[in-house]
Amino acid sequence: MTRHTLTATLLAGATALTALPASAQTELTMYYPIAVGGALTQVVDGLIAEFHEAHPEIRVNSIYAGNYDDTRVRVLSAISSGDSAPLSVLFSIDALDLIEQEMIIPFDDVLETDEERAWLDSFYPGLMANGQIDGQTWGVPFQRSTIVAYYNKDMFSAAGLDPEAPPANWDELVSMGLALRETGPYGIMIPSTGYPYWMFQALATQNGMELMNGDGTETYFDDPAVVEALEYWVSLSAEHDIMPSGTVEWGTLRQAFLEGQTAMMWHTTGNLTAVRDEASFDFGVAMLPEKVRPGSPTGGGNFYLFEGASDDEYRAALTLIRFLTDPERAAQWSIATGYVGVSPAAYETDVLRAYAEDFPPAIVARDQLEYSVAELSTYEGARVRDALNTAIQSALTGSAAPADALAQAQAIADRLLTPYR
Repeated sequence: MTRHTLTATLLAGATALTALPASAQTELTMYYPIAVGGALTQVVDGLIAEFHEAHPEIRVNSIYAGNYDDTRVRVLSAISSGDSAPLSVLFSIDALDLIEQEMIIPFDDVLETDEERAWLDSFYPGLMANGQIDGQTWGVPFQRSTIVAYYNKDMFSAAGLDPEAPPANWDELVSMGLALRETGPYGIMIPSTGYPYWMFQALATQNGMELMNGDGTETYFDDPAVVEALEYWVSLSAEHDIMPSGTVEWGTLRQAFLEGQTAMMWHTTGNLTAVRDEASFDFGVAMLPEKVRPGSPTGGGNFYLFEGASDDEYRAALTLIRFLTDPERAAQWSIATGYVGVSPAAYETDVLRAYAEDFPPAIVARDQLEYSVAELSTYEGARVRDALNTAIQSALTGSAAPADALAQAQAIADRLLTPYR
């Protein structure tokens, strides 16, 4: 089955949402976010329609609630009004805050059989890192990603570069960017709005430094290796002129790449299918370049189970989550979106094997999981990330030196996290 046939099947299935069985007994509301463009809501609707056909005893009201931040606000508002949803898809990095506020329960409390426990052990360990805390599993991966490098092969050829050899390290990123810049477009764009901390975490990881400890109680924003990573990011525009000065917009970067404004971009693998569908040129996808080591943080959304639901609702929610993360469905989701298939078994399905053979970029993000780290997650997570985002943007816009900006962010993080140590 081709990707277009598969997507058409999912979209056609969405029309069945209004024809739910009269015998439906357990009703679930599921909020979910989308952080990339494209008609992914229709893909979700198609998967839910398949679920209704397989499980007529459960009715699911799936609600697209905006980006990750919008969805968190929507879910917390529902909880505060007494209209809690048994399950939702939220940021994988929301787990610590949700646990602290006693809003979610661990999946371990709902599992009843060895088969269910085996299912919980079936996911890629790298995708479980943000959801496994204090020996329990609080989040199950669904729309998960790593950052990948997209590049315009036609522009590489025009600049005299090998279109099959994208930058493997920081020095090559600069040298190739300079060659590409001579032909007109920018060499590289790395988004610095939306989720700037995420992109920056990739650079820090590549320079051999993680931004936080495993307990979410300390950050290392002012470490020399972290400062060097931000200095490198700034140098791409300020020193080398291979990236635009100021900030680069997350939401419009994909279009800028498609329009030929940049030869390379770093973005979520969740954009992969949209780029494939819309690109008018030959493009490639590669792991991010390394300095001390290769690496990217994981990203994206996990399923969570919320406090206050009935046993029947929890069992129905588990049935839905297992359905959507089943290898066949995970393969469908990966093909239709570009997100990572969440388990090794997804990549062993006939449909994803065939797709990856036809379109090798489909497995780049999966392969990069070997070098992945958990996404930045701490207590007081939103405020800690805001402090880091402000520091990054201050440095990129030239309003503060990287070391000074990161020292200020670290001071804010220390103040916020000291009570948790």
